[in-house]
Amino acid sequence: MKIVCRTMGMARSHVRELLARDEAWTDGRRHRTPCGDAELLAELRQEIAELPSYGYRRACALVNRQRAAKGAPRVNAKRVYRVMTGAGLLLPKAPRRRQSARTHEGRVAVSRSDLRWCSDGLEIKCDSGQTVTATFTKDCCDREVMAWRAWEGKGLPGEPVREMLIEAVERRFGAVEAVPAGQELEFLSDNGGAYIAAETRALARTLGLKPIHTPVCSPQSNGIAESFVNTFKRDYVARMDLRDARTVLAQLPAAFEHFNEMHPHSSLKMCSPREFRRQQAARVRLEPSVDQTLYCE
Repeated sequence: MKIVCRTMGMARSHVRELLARDEAWTDGRRHRTPCGDAELLAELRQEIAELPSYGYRRACALVNRQRAAKGAPRVNAKRVYRVMTGAGLLLPKAPRRRQSARTHEGRVAVSRSDLRWCSDGLEIKCDSGQTVTATFTKDCCDREVMAWRAWEGKGLPGEPVREMLIEAVERRFGAVEAVPAGQELEFLSDNGGAYIAAETRALARTLGLKPIHTPVCSPQSNGIAESFVNTFKRDYVARMDLRDARTVLAQLPAAFEHFNEMHPHSSLKMCSPREFRRQQAARVRLEPSVDQTLYCE
């Protein structure tokens, strides 16, 4: 056996595996019939029709999500890149950003859910001259937007932030008055007046949250929230009907819901936030002895 394997240039373990196969064994790879590029291109066009700001990686994730539901084989991101290049569907390269002179060596993302939440605000300019202001609370692990508030007008008052915190705690921990005892949960924000207000900080502590704030002039320290603002404006606000504040406010619930349910996230292996949470919850059910906390790998 050793001489035969050395002569053929094969590993003995592989030869033993070949000899152990029965006569009915077939190579499943030979029976796969990959779709042609024309069929794949039609699927890609259908997925990016509503969100043309998606690049080839997110388009690939959406196609594979639909294929998994049908039991069809997955496609490789490199093949999607080649097909989209031939059809002229690739996005133009983003301009290089100016590097900040201030280094940021910390890490905003955390290893499990409900360990750190982050928050920020954004403004949406309407064609009528009105302004819609929104704020949100986001998990720094699974990236789900748990609660948000929006209203017509400029400025970020403290009352919507406090209402949002209460809703976020209720959504994550049920109808409870505070975060479960013994669990430390940070609430990260910038130094906006709504966040550093005494009433907001007192409510956060009452809810079991630990309010922390970024250093002055350091948006990188709240990078997950800042990145979400950019993503939300690029993928959703840019395609909204911005005729007036009332129209914008009516479209925001669907936009936040789409982000939570459908938006592929690179840090979650191209899963959406809630898809990732469902997968982690299913894994916990299959392995009851594992810690019940949802971990972001």
